Amino acid sequence: MNITKKIAVFAFAAFALVSCKKEEKNTTEGTVATENTKDVAAKMETASFNIEGMTCAMGCAATIENKLGRLDGVTSAKVDFETKTATVEFDANKQSASSLTQTVEGVADGKTYKVSKMKEELKKA
Repeated sequence: MNITKKIAVFAFAAFALVSCKKEEKNTTEGTVATENTKDVAAKMETASFNIEGMTCAMGCAATIENKLGRLDGVTSAKVDFETKTATVEFDANKQSASSLTQTVEGVADGKTYKVSKMKEELKKA
């Protein structure tokens, strides 16, 4: 019985490692900032988009959400694994839809995740 438990744990661990891609350490953050943007008022926007290629909530969605949330000018990032969508609030003076797309698609091996149906809205104060 003890060996059966060990085999089951090993199989589960192997499955978890294979199904969730690990991010590479040499990815770029995709930030867009200039010295002139320091004195400019924040131009807050919200972007919503689909992400294809996620296989798990903890490894994939959480990693992408963390990467987006660490970008300069991003105030919030939410990735929903169930609906395969992301919603990001950001300062358009520091980030763009293109830089968000580059960040998501650059996670892991650069081929795993694809962004589609990008929608941007100006957030009214």
